[in-house]
Parts: sequence; structure tokens; C-alpha cells
Amino acid sequence: MTGNSTHRTHIGGVVSMSGSTRVAPQTRKMWWMNIMLLSAALATMLSGAYFLFFPGGFRGGRNPWYGVELLFSRTTWDNIHTWGGILMIAIATLHLVVHWSWFVRMGKRIISELRGGCGCMNRYGRLNLALNLVLGLMFLLAAISGIVLLFLPHGREVTTTLLWTRKSWDVLHTWSGTLMIIAAILHIGIHWRWITKVTRNIVHTAWDKEPSCSRMQQGTFSA
Repeated sequence: MTGNSTHRTHIGGVVSMSGSTRVAPQTRKMWWMNIMLLSAALATMLSGAYFLFFPGGFRGGRNPWYGVELLFSRTTWDNIHTWGGILMIAIATLHLVVHWSWFVRMGKRIISELRGGCGCMNRYGRLNLALNLVLGLMFLLAAISGIVLLFLPHGREVTTTLLWTRKSWDVLHTWSGTLMIIAAILHIGIHWRWITKVTRNIVHTAWDKEPSCSRMQQGTFSA
């Protein structure tokens, strides 16, 4: 058999073929999903930090930040936080559906680990699993409390049939969101090599398309 042979390897969703590198379609989809989730999370986090450090209300003249605007009006920040949170919930739900088989597999592995019948997870795997559980739980609490706050009437001492007052839901939302951010930063940290590798290859793939198109056009014109 004559001609060039193609050597293909798969490493973390990155396919290497004869010295060139491309990203597997499934990995590319997951990368874009994570980018959208990160963008929504950043918008929600920044707007949440605004409300945390620049509280509203006149408070009898005790609020030095009353009437102060930072880049946007308070209403705009509120809309950014609300729609960013809704987008996060939508993307996270899609993420759950797409990776449902992984969650089922991990659930079975956890049960087996707890029963002492597996022992197949190393320290890195346990750390990753613990972070995913904390991240998922905190996100769930932040999402539920955020939805409750969205539909509850305003007023810190408003009573509700949903267990607590608005102030209590606000505290839950704040701290679950804070812990979620910490867990997300750690999650990104332990996956940083994968993130940078896939991002670099996606950028290189997109960058290399332009020269190849230019070469094809030059070849057509020269012919």
C-alpha cells in the first residue's frame, strides 16, 4: 500500500492526526456549553457582587451608597442578575441532560465506594467528585432561592408560606452563591490543563482555516 498513512490518537477529546490536531465534535460542543455557562455565571456573579457591596434603600440616611450608580442603573444590574441566573439554570439543565449517563455512572460508583466494593477511584477522582457534588448542591440552592426571591413580594420581613421570610431566602441565596463561586474556581483549577489545551486547539483550528482558504483562492486564480 502506497501513500501517506494517518496516525490518529485521542487525548482528552483532542484528536491528533499526522501531526495536526483537531478537537472531537463532542468535546467542542462541551467546550462551547462551558463557555456559555461561564459567561452567564460571570454576569450573575458580578451583578450579585454589586448588590452585596452596594445595598439599596435609604435606610434612614445610614446607607452611604444610596443613589450611587456603578456603570449601570440598579434596575439594569437587577436585569443582568435575573437573566444571567435564568441562562445559567437553562445551560446547567442542558449540561445535566447531555451528561446524564456520566451522573448515573458516578452515582453507582459512589454507592459502590461507600459499600467498600469498588476502590476504583483515586484521590484526584474523589476530589473531582466532591467538588462536583458541592458545586451542584450550591447551584441548586442558589437557583431555588433565586427563583423564590424573584416571585416573593419585596420587604425584608414579608412572611411566606415557603418556610422562611424574604431575608432568610436572601441569606441562603447569598451564601450558597458564594460557596458555589469558590467551588467553581477550584473546579476550573483542577481542570485547567484540559481547558487550556482544548481552547488552544479550538483557536488554532479556527485560525488555520483562513490561510487554507486563502491558499485555495490563490491556487484557483493562478490556474
